[in-house]
Amino acid sequence: MRKAISRHCDIREWTLHAANVRTNHVHVVVSCDVHPRQALDQFKAWCTRRLREAGHFAADQPVWTAGGSRRWLWDSDSLRRAIDYVSEYQGNDLR
Repeated sequence: MRKAISRHCDIREWTLHAANVRTNHVHVVVSCDVHPRQALDQFKAWCTRRLREAGHFAADQPVWTAGGSRRWLWDSDSLRRAIDYVSEYQGNDLR
């Protein structure tokens, strides 16, 4: 899933600062030109396609829960703290 997130950022020309893929959730810190809700929806859609293509989920099987955290990071300090949280305090990225 990490590859799918990175690829989506490349295509959209977003800056991926940090990502951490867990067994039951994902953390992503990204700078982008869309509202956080739209970015979250795009990541979910993009990753869902890749997970289904890989055979991990059936077409009718739900992949995500509703919602998800979407935070604005207004300054370099909040960005640094978010990157640190995702990179250092979630355990090893499962990729």
